[in-house]
Amino acid sequence: MHKANPADELAEVRAAITRLRLREARLCATILAAPEETVEGRHFRAEIAERRFRLFDAARLPETVLADPRYWSESVTQEVRCLPTADPTLPAFLRPLH
Repeated sequence: MHKANPADELAEVRAAITRLRLREARLCATILAAPEETVEGRHFRAEIAERRFRLFDAARLPETVLADPRYWSESVTQEVRCLPTADPTLPAFLRPLH
């Protein structure tokens, strides 16, 4: 078995995660569309739960606070991006969605 290049393998994993998240969203939408029904499978039961939480809205702060550098800090992170090459044999499921 051929071991994939890490960049290609990472792109494949991310594509699979994207497909799974889309499928998850569709399944949740189906369940939410019929909340009065209990969706029970052979091994699991889906139920709808409501959560409430508070959000901090920084946009409501006065401009004097938002513009004051004493209230800001900077952090640096690194990310790995997967950019397609010009290879015409790139599988369709790895091509960016536009």
